[in-house]
Amino acid sequence: MTIKLPDKVEYIINRLLENGYEAYAVGGCVRDAMLKREPEDWDITTSAMPWEVKELFRRTVDTGIKHGTVTVLLDEDAFEVTTYRIDGEYEDGRHPKQVEFTRNLIEDLKRRDFTINAMAYNYATGLVDEFDGLGDLKKGIIRCVGNPKDRFNEDALRMMRAVRFSAQLGFLIEENTLLAIKELSGNISKISAERIRVELTKTILSKNPSYLKYLYDTGITTHVLSFYDSLVHEGKIDLINDMLRYTTHDKELAYAVLLHPFGGDAAKRVLRDLRFDNRTVEHVKVLAEYFLQDVDTDEVLIRRLVSNMSKELFEKRIALKKIYAKTIKNEHLLEQLKLIDDRYQLIVNRGDCLSLKELKLAGADLIKLGYAPGKELGDILDMLLEKVLENPQLNDKEQLLNILK
Repeated sequence: MTIKLPDKVEYIINRLLENGYEAYAVGGCVRDAMLKREPEDWDITTSAMPWEVKELFRRTVDTGIKHGTVTVLLDEDAFEVTTYRIDGEYEDGRHPKQVEFTRNLIEDLKRRDFTINAMAYNYATGLVDEFDGLGDLKKGIIRCVGNPKDRFNEDALRMMRAVRFSAQLGFLIEENTLLAIKELSGNISKISAERIRVELTKTILSKNPSYLKYLYDTGITTHVLSFYDSLVHEGKIDLINDMLRYTTHDKELAYAVLLHPFGGDAAKRVLRDLRFDNRTVEHVKVLAEYFLQDVDTDEVLIRRLVSNMSKELFEKRIALKKIYAKTIKNEHLLEQLKLIDDRYQLIVNRGDCLSLKELKLAGADLIKLGYAPGKELGDILDMLLEKVLENPQLNDKEQLLNILK
């Protein structure tokens, strides 16, 4: 089997081979190439020691040299080149206490998480597949390299990674691997919220978000995502899973779907616990609050709503309602949303004032007229904006001054 390597990856591998070292593309890039998917990045593994790699390339960065990783820079592109290694004892359920470099590729592949991620490839040797990753790709299963309990005791996050890969690829988790996750699910509490957030988000945004059920079935949600258990127990998860199929492009929509039954404040708390950025937290909170509220077709109310929540959030709110309407097959609601969409586009194309910054009379103008900066000035501007939201034609400096008079 032949994999088409990018020219720069081939160059790095050949440079190492020409100097007497082994070198291969390894891991996820090989897996994705086998599946005819575009790899996100290309990792290279080599028998060369980090300092030996640095001697062969003009521009390098010591990204993780302690663990054997040197980043090779070619033009604007960066490629991680990592020395074959054997991981030492894992003390925190996530990171090895120390690593030992080796010249043996198979020893390096043994430490990897799943068979489909433990394949290596170069043109000279072809595919190195010691653990039948290719066979598991063909069978559509996620299986640990070696003893799954060992792999999960080394790094508890691998349990969530197993679920994430199964969701992204549409694969089943192999029986012994699944049993090990159930037995060791409590270890997930050792993992930071940031790492859990990454895996959860990738799972939700996958082609099979309903595979989150693996996290519930194995007991992981009990320890780190208890809100999911509530959705299952309250019988709400089936509708949510159906809706999540439409949100694979947008994490804010996806989390609004997932968390809307709890309301905006509870959604905010969950996302804070997962260490999301402030923008995502606030957007999801607003979307969750508005989720099940009726949407008005009246232009004045549309303008007010856009003014309160921004154009971006209004558009996401309509997108969310469309997802809901499609899921429950509510044709009347879809027609209503089409009407709202048309009126919103008309409002935007017409250039109606929707915010204070679009008001033709600014705070600086009022100060020149003798108004003092402060709350009263803000109240006046809010009053003028409300008038303009009701009647966009009033957004003219002279007319606004006449309203004040």
